[in-house]
Amino acid sequence: MGLVLHHKALGKAFEVRCLHIPVYDQTPFQALVKLVEDTIRLEHALSPNKPIYLVGESFGGCLALAVAARNPAIDLVLILSNPATSFGRSQLQTLLPILEAMPDGLHVTVPYLLGFIMGDPIKMAMVNIENNLPPTQKIEEFSGNLTAWLLRIPGFTDIFPRETLLWKLKLLKSAASYANSRLHAVKAEVLVLASGKDNMLPSADEAQRLKSSLQDCIVRNFKDNGHTLLLEEDISLLTIIRGTCKYRRSRRHDMVINFIPPSRNEITYAFDQVVGSVRSATGPVMFSTMEDGKIVKGLAGVPDEGPVLLVGYHMLMGIEIYSLVEEFLRKKNILVRGIAHTELLMGSRLESSSSEFSLTDWLKIFGAVPVTAGYLYKLLSTKSHILLYPGGAREALHDKGEEYKLFWPRQQEFVRMAARFEATIVPFGAVGEDDVAELVLDYNDLMKIPIVNDYVTDANRNTIKLRDETSGEVARQELFLPGVLPKIPGRFYYLFGKPIETKGREEFLKDKNNANQLYLQIKSEVERNLNYLIKKREDDPYRSIINRKMYEAIHGTSNDIPAFEP
Repeated sequence: MGLVLHHKALGKAFEVRCLHIPVYDQTPFQALVKLVEDTIRLEHALSPNKPIYLVGESFGGCLALAVAARNPAIDLVLILSNPATSFGRSQLQTLLPILEAMPDGLHVTVPYLLGFIMGDPIKMAMVNIENNLPPTQKIEEFSGNLTAWLLRIPGFTDIFPRETLLWKLKLLKSAASYANSRLHAVKAEVLVLASGKDNMLPSADEAQRLKSSLQDCIVRNFKDNGHTLLLEEDISLLTIIRGTCKYRRSRRHDMVINFIPPSRNEITYAFDQVVGSVRSATGPVMFSTMEDGKIVKGLAGVPDEGPVLLVGYHMLMGIEIYSLVEEFLRKKNILVRGIAHTELLMGSRLESSSSEFSLTDWLKIFGAVPVTAGYLYKLLSTKSHILLYPGGAREALHDKGEEYKLFWPRQQEFVRMAARFEATIVPFGAVGEDDVAELVLDYNDLMKIPIVNDYVTDANRNTIKLRDETSGEVARQELFLPGVLPKIPGRFYYLFGKPIETKGREEFLKDKNNANQLYLQIKSEVERNLNYLIKKREDDPYRSIINRKMYEAIHGTSNDIPAFEP
C-alpha cells in the first residue's frame, strides 16, 4: 500500500508494477531476491535501452539493493524510502526477543505500538485535504480521517498474528545483513529518502551512511515526516524523482528531452507553500509593450507562440524569477524555462551542503536547465519561452551601489542562435530589490573577514566556470551568500519591451558585427525599461505593502491590485 497515493501520478511517466508478499507467505529473503531479479532481467531483455526503477520502502529498500548488487550490468535506478538496512541499530531489533517471550494475551498491544512508531498519524490524516477549504471543513475532514485510521489499528492483530510478526522481523534481519554485505557491488543510481521523525529506524543517519558507502547516491531529508513517508501529506514521489533529476528515458539524462511539465497540484503547492511569501510581500505587477510601442498592464505584448527569448536584468539573488514564472503560468498558461547557473542546478558543492528537498529541486521541476549552448539550442528548437540573464551570477550577486546596473559580456552569446530558430527576443527590466532588502555585506566586505574569506575561496575552488573572460564586467564569477537586511516590503515591477523579431534576418545576423549591434540594442532596451520603472513606480499608490494589504482586505486577494498608469 506504500504507493497507493502515487499510482496515478507515476502512471503518467512509468509502467508501474507492485510486488505483493501475502501475509502468511514465508518465502526466504534470497528467494524473494530471485523473484524480483527474474522480473528485472525479463524487462531488461525486452527493453535493453530503458532504465528500470526499483522503489523500495523499508524492507523493500534491502530487497532493491540486493537485486542491484547482483545485476550491475542492468541500468537500474533505486529509490529507497527509509530503507531497513539500519535494522541492527533500530528499535525493531529489540522487539524481536520481546515478541518471542510475550504471552499470546498481550499480543493485542503490539499493533498500537507499531501503529504509532510507523508513521505520523496527524500527517497521514491530512492527506487529500485541500488547503483552500474553510477551516471548519478542514477540521471536519481531518477528524474523520484520523478517527478512521485509529479504528483500523486493532485490525492489525488479525492481519499480523504473533507468528507472522516474528517471521517478518527475522526476514528483515536477514535482509539487512544481506544488503549491507553487498553495498560495494551496487553500481546503480540511488536516491535515498530519509524521514527526520522515523521512530522505527534511524533513517536520517542511515541515509548518510549509505551515501558514503554507495558509488552513486544522493539523499533527500524530510525532517518532519515519519517512517511511512510515502503515506503522508505533501509528499509526491514523482515530484521528488523529477526534482532530483532522476527521471530519464534512456541511459543519458537530458533536462529537455526528459522534461515533464509540472502538474496543476505541483504548481499550486510551489506557489502557495514554497514561494508564496514572495508574491504576498512584493505584490508583483507586470507591464508589456505592444507592437505599436504602447505600454499596457499585463503580458499581452509578449508573444504566445515560441520560440521566445526573454532577456533581462537579474535582481539581487534572482528573487524576481519566481513571480515572473508564476505570472506567465497564471495569465498565459505558458511555462517559462529558465537558464540557470550550472552550479545551482548540478553542482556537487550544493548537493553536499544541503540534502533537504529545496528550492533548487523545485527549479528543476519547473524546467530550469544549466546555462549551456546545447540546452539553449534544444529549448529554441522546441519553441519554448526561455528566460535568459546575460549578466548571470555577477548581476545577481552585485556589490553595494550596483543595483540596476547591467553586467553583460562584451560580445553577444545568444543573438545568432536565436536568429537561427527565428526566435522573438523580448528585452525586459525588473525593479524592486531596493524596496525589499538592503545589501550590507557584498563580496568585497566578505573577503575582508578572515574566516569567511577562506570559506568563500574554498567553496568556489572547484565550481564550474561558465566563461573564460579574465577581465571585464563579468570576469568575477564567485558564488557566495551576501549579507542583507530586510526592509518593509515595497513592490516588484516588470516591464517587457517591444518584441524584436529575428525572422527574416537570419542572413543579416550571421555577421558578427550585425549580431553585436542587435545585442547592444537589446542591452539598451533593458536599461531603458529599468529607468522607466524606477521613475514610474513613484506614481504607484500601492507601492507600500500596507496600502496593498488594505486593498486586499476590502477587495479580496483574488483581485489584481492596481498600479501606476503606464
